[in-house]
Amino acid sequence: MKRSITGRHFDLTESIKNYAEAAVDVLDKYNLDITTANTVISKSEKKGFTVEFIVNLKDKNTIVITQNDKDVYAAIDLAIERLKKSLRRHSDKIKGHRITSFKDLGVDAEAVSELSPEEVEIVPMDLELHKPMDFDEAIDMLKEEKKRQFIVFNDSEGLMRVMYKRADGKFGLY
Repeated sequence: MKRSITGRHFDLTESIKNYAEAAVDVLDKYNLDITTANTVISKSEKKGFTVEFIVNLKDKNTIVITQNDKDVYAAIDLAIERLKKSLRRHSDKIKGHRITSFKDLGVDAEAVSELSPEEVEIVPMDLELHKPMDFDEAIDMLKEEKKRQFIVFNDSEGLMRVMYKRADGKFGLY
């Protein structure tokens, strides 16, 4: 992460620079691939000090936090807390948009792609030899099965339908 600390309309002391750098170091714990973190500290006669954090993230997202206070250290503290809150929300938003996979379904779910090609054997079946299932039989069979995730059956109109187990324990129907 590139960092820069700039002072406008006054000279930055070493203690202010070190304090701002320590505040920016805390942002690494969010694991968000921060590319740059710019800190601009300016002084005005009416407002006191203005601290502005400009954080650029890898995904072309930019977070800008501006805080005014009469004390420069208090302004840095308030701005960094607001920045942490914003980064935490962004991190939660990214983590909340996961795709549900077979691993999320639990131990009983097995994906065919996890099996090696030597273990997979496809055996053709003559469908005329087997009695077609109806809707109730398909639900009963899926409730009993632990490893099977879907089942194909004929509905009342003679159409092929697919019933599957969802992650929340309910059944879906195509």
